[in-house]
Amino acid sequence: MPDQPDQASAEPDLLSSDRSEPHPPLPRDKRGWQVSPAPDGRGMPEQPPSGPPAHRRPGFLWFVVILIAINWISVFLFQPTTGEQRVTVPFSPYFLEQVKAGNVKSISSKGDTVEGNFKTKLRYPPSKKTATPTKLFATQVPSFWNGSQLSALLQERGVEINAKSTTTSQSLVAELLLGFGPTLLIVGLFVMIAKRAARMGGGMGALGSFGKSQARRVDPDTIRVTFADVAGIDEAKAELSEIVDFLRNPDRYGSLGGRMPHGVLLSGAPGTGKTLLARAVAGEAHAAFFSISASEFIEAIVGVGASRVRDLFAKAKEAAPAIIFIDELDAIGRSRQGSVSVTGANDEREQTLDQILTEIDGFESSEAVIVLAATNRPDVLDPALLRAGRFDRRVTVQAPDRKGRKEILEVHTRSIPLDPSVELDAVAASTPGMVGADLANLANEAALLAARRGHEKVQMADITDSLEKIMLGSPRGILLSPADRERTAHHESGHALVGMLTPSADPVRKVSIIPRGMALGVTLSTPDSDRVSYSLDELQAKIKVALGGRVAEEIVYGTITTGAESDIQQLTMIARQMVGHWGMSEQIGPISVLPEDGQGPFLPGVSATSEHTQRTVDAEVHRLVEDAHREVTSLLGEHRAQLDSLAQALLTAETLDAPEAYAAAGLEVPEMEPDVTAPPLAPAPPAATPPSATPA
Repeated sequence: MPDQPDQASAEPDLLSSDRSEPHPPLPRDKRGWQVSPAPDGRGMPEQPPSGPPAHRRPGFLWFVVILIAINWISVFLFQPTTGEQRVTVPFSPYFLEQVKAGNVKSISSKGDTVEGNFKTKLRYPPSKKTATPTKLFATQVPSFWNGSQLSALLQERGVEINAKSTTTSQSLVAELLLGFGPTLLIVGLFVMIAKRAARMGGGMGALGSFGKSQARRVDPDTIRVTFADVAGIDEAKAELSEIVDFLRNPDRYGSLGGRMPHGVLLSGAPGTGKTLLARAVAGEAHAAFFSISASEFIEAIVGVGASRVRDLFAKAKEAAPAIIFIDELDAIGRSRQGSVSVTGANDEREQTLDQILTEIDGFESSEAVIVLAATNRPDVLDPALLRAGRFDRRVTVQAPDRKGRKEILEVHTRSIPLDPSVELDAVAASTPGMVGADLANLANEAALLAARRGHEKVQMADITDSLEKIMLGSPRGILLSPADRERTAHHESGHALVGMLTPSADPVRKVSIIPRGMALGVTLSTPDSDRVSYSLDELQAKIKVALGGRVAEEIVYGTITTGAESDIQQLTMIARQMVGHWGMSEQIGPISVLPEDGQGPFLPGVSATSEHTQRTVDAEVHRLVEDAHREVTSLLGEHRAQLDSLAQALLTAETLDAPEAYAAAGLEVPEMEPDVTAPPLAPAPPAATPPSATPA
C-alpha cells in the first residue's frame, strides 16, 4: 500500500492533533496481566452500575414498610373479638344428648351448619383432661336427618333458635378492600409502569421499549480514541479528515454552499479497523457517538425496526454534532433484487431499510449529523444505499503494508513494557497479510506468554513464540508411532522440496513434524514482501506445493492417506477461482462464470450459466490439477535423494529453519527478508497445548 505523505500532511490539525503531547496510558488490568484494553475499548472490564442496587434504594425500602403495615392492620381488623374457643362436636349422639338433657341454651343455623351455646361449660372430648371447658360449640346436621323431628325436640326443650343469612355480612373496611382492592392494585401497577417509562424516556415501559433505539451512546468527553490510535490506514484517515473538519466547523462549508455527505460507508476485510476508525472520527470531532449493530434493528414484531431507526435519528439530531455508526450494514442492507415474497408484502428487514433511506434523505444541509456504516461485503448492498445523496462516500479500509503494520504494533504495545531486543520492524516484515486485529492479538498473546513465563518485560522470544502459535497452531503433546513420524516427515518434506525447487513459489521459512492444532506437521512459506495480486505462475506454484505432500507419499510408499485433506481443499479452491473468476483458462476465457455470494438466481433451479459451461469449468479444474500432479511427480522423482535426506533431517531435529532445511536438501538458501520465526521451535508440554485451528 503506497504511502501518502502529502495527503496526510495536508491536515496537520486533524491527523496530528495530539502529536505534541504523549498519549495518556491506557488502564492496566488489575489482575496482574501487563495488558491493556484495545484503543477502541474492546477488552475493557464492565463498569459497576452507578448508585446502590434496587433493593437498597429508599423507594424500595418504603414500599416494603408500607406492605408490612398493611398486613398488620388487616390482621387487627379481621381477628376474632372473643378469646373463648368454639369446639366442634358430633351431631349424634353428643349434640342430641345435650339437647335432651336440657344443657343447650341457644343455637344459630346457616344451612346445615349449627353453632350454639351450652348452659354450662363442658369439656369435649370428656375423656381428654387437657381439653379447655367452653360453652361455645359447633356441629353439622346430616342432610338425611328429619328436620321436623329436630325442630320439635328443640322447641320441647326450650332452646332458642336463630338463623343466619347465607350472604356473609362483612365490615365496611373488608368490603372496601375486597371490592376495590384489585382495581386499585391494577391502577397502581399502570401508574408505576408509566413513571418508570417516563424516567426511561419511553412510553408504556417494557412495551414501549420495543420501538426505542438500542444504540449505545458515548458522550464526547468519554471518547479517548483519536487518529493517533489508528495506524496503518493513513489513506482512510485522510479521507475522513473532511468529515472531522465539517463536524468541527459546519459554518465554513455552509458559507460556500457546500453540503457534506451525510453517509459514509467503510468497507474492508474483517479486522482492518473500521469500528476503531469510526470511534476515532468521533473523538477527533468531539461529537456524540451512537453505535449500533444493524441486526439490533430487527425484531419479531413488524414495524419495530423502522420505529427504532426513527428514534435513533431523532436522538442523534438532538445531540448534534453527532455520529451514527451502524456496524455490519449488510445485515439489513442486502440487495432486495430477487427477494420475492410469497405474499407480496415487504418483510421487516425491507421496512427497516426503507426507513434508513428515508431518514438519510431527510437530513438538512445544516444538520451536523454523520452516518458511518461498516460492512465486509459492499458487493451485496442494495443499490439504493449507494446512490448519490445517501452513502455516496465510500472509504475502503485495506490491509496495512509493512510500514503500516509496524505503526499498528507501536500503537498496541504502548502500554506493554518491551525488552530492548524487540524489533518491531522485523515483526512487521514477518506478518504479511495480517490486519490490525491480528496484530493486536499478537501483542496480547505475547504479553500473556511473558506473564506466564515470569518476565518483567516482553522479549523477542515471547513475540516469536506467539506468532508461531497464531500462524502454525499450538504444539500438541501426542506421541506418534515411528511409522507415522516417518510418513509425516516425507509428507512435509514433499511440500518443502517442491517449494524450494519451484521458481515462483514462496520461500520456505520453517518445516516441522511437531503436531500442531489438527495437523501432524506444518510447512511455513511466506513471501518476502506484501502482494496485492498473483500471477498465473505463482498460483500454479501454490497448487504444486499443496500437492507435494501427497505425491511424496505416493512415491515413497506407493499408497495415499487422508493426511492431504486440507491440501486438496486449498488447491481445489485455487483452481476453481483461476478458471471461474480470474479468466486463467483458455477454454473458458476471460469470463466470470462462478456466482458471487449473495447474488444467486431469482428462482430455484435457475442458474446463471449453462450445464455445458459448468461441465467445462469442472473439466478445466481437473486439467489444471492433473497437469500440476504430473509435474510434481516428475520433479520429486528426479530429486528422490534430496527428499529422503530432508525427511531424515526432520526425523532427527523435528523442526528445521530455512538454512537447515535448504542445507538438508542440498540447495542454496535464497536471499530472504529477515523473519522473526527463525529461532527454532521447541515443543511445549502437553498440559499447555490446547488444540487450535488447522494451519494451511
